Amino acid sequence: MSQLSRRSFLQAAAAGGAGILLSGVHTPAHAKILGANDDIRIAVAGLNSRGFFLAERFASLPGVRLAALCDPDEEILQRQAMQLQERFGKPELYTDIRKLLEDKDIDALAIATPNHWHSLMAVWAVQAGKDVYVEKPVSHNIREGRQLVEAARQHRRLVQAGLQSRSDAGVKQVFEYLWDGHLGKIKLVRGFCYKRRDTIGRVDGPQPIPATVDYDLWSGPAPLTPLRRKSLHYDWHWVWETGNGDINNQGTHELDMCRWVLRQNKLPKSVMSFGGRFGYRDDGATPNTQVAYFDYDTPMLFEVRGLPRSANDTTMDVYRGVRIGIVVECEDGYFAGGSGGGWIYDRDGQRIKQFVGDGGDGHYANFIEAVRNRNEKQLNAPILEGHLSTALGHMANISYRLGHSVSQDALRQTWAEHEYLADSVQRFQEHLSANSVELTGTEVVSGPTLAFNPKKERFKSETSYDAGYWANHLVKDQYRTPYCFQEM
Repeated sequence: MSQLSRRSFLQAAAAGGAGILLSGVHTPAHAKILGANDDIRIAVAGLNSRGFFLAERFASLPGVRLAALCDPDEEILQRQAMQLQERFGKPELYTDIRKLLEDKDIDALAIATPNHWHSLMAVWAVQAGKDVYVEKPVSHNIREGRQLVEAARQHRRLVQAGLQSRSDAGVKQVFEYLWDGHLGKIKLVRGFCYKRRDTIGRVDGPQPIPATVDYDLWSGPAPLTPLRRKSLHYDWHWVWETGNGDINNQGTHELDMCRWVLRQNKLPKSVMSFGGRFGYRDDGATPNTQVAYFDYDTPMLFEVRGLPRSANDTTMDVYRGVRIGIVVECEDGYFAGGSGGGWIYDRDGQRIKQFVGDGGDGHYANFIEAVRNRNEKQLNAPILEGHLSTALGHMANISYRLGHSVSQDALRQTWAEHEYLADSVQRFQEHLSANSVELTGTEVVSGPTLAFNPKKERFKSETSYDAGYWANHLVKDQYRTPYCFQEM
């Protein structure tokens, strides 16, 4: 498996120059003030899949008007616009988000673009006087997530993270039940993203960009490099320049619930991650099988599996009945479930209480209500929560990307005495074996344990060129001019 070399690391950093430079838009002198009976005019950026869903959901809410759509793929833009305008009226269409943000009549922007655009686009939007709904992960790196938090505060804009579980009454009830001590002290929280991810294929050279795509705009702050995978769309999740793997794709939701139930309003003291891309060889770079350990006062473990339960099977593994969700282990039992609810179990694994939720379906209306009332406290998932939960995935990925290939035996021996990781390593290896991955001769990328300063949101470094030093180079990206914002 190809890993990040320190030499290429420094070359990339040098090529990026000073990093974040000038803003793409300017703050208006006065933001528009909404009356109680005014429609909230919303725009949506990124329409291939999730963005189309957001456009439908927001436009269906009372007092909301779908004002504009934006996508650098003209074919997708036109196709989705035609479907939406039949029900919601004809919106303005843009391929360049900067042009859209110049429209002073737009009140809010919903962002469902590739990850590398999320924070930059949201910062530009709040600078232009817009409120923002930004899908998870809210950032492509730790630093820009914090920048978005600060920009929202500075410009007094409401920014909601797309963490729908925060609007799920069933999840809230479960956590209150646990916080009230019904199962005793929480000892460990586990998060799971067992979601099938097949190979994205392998190409032997640069691929043509679809004729309908403005590739410069699509790439935005990311390096403008040749396309080296079969599909431009969606498969960007599995390359580092634009995506963050499944731990910060689906996994951001479950990481958020893990941190929420622990009532942690900061990042952990350290992180470690191991894993790899197993079962096939393709152009993806992010791991399809990953374990991460977060050192909070009460520890947190997270597992990603993209392969099925076993070779030639279509079903996925489960842990205590959970495929995508969390397990909260307590002194007198545990909770297993997630968005939509779950069950409380006693020490013997017997069900004793069920909680039922709705998956956070009211999350979109919650954002609109807060915007109308100009009340940030009404937001169920304010951007600070989105930043912290997204940053957990970034921390795990940084450890992984700085890792070295080790034998399966070495991995097992390293964590043999750890109270929780020994079990995770054993199940990790059993899962690979079930998928016909020969453990003898198959190495795993084992990342370093990285100490972290939660207050500064930087890794601790004792000497030049130690693991913490290199980790801090991955805390932020080198943006490509003119797709930048100003450091605050």
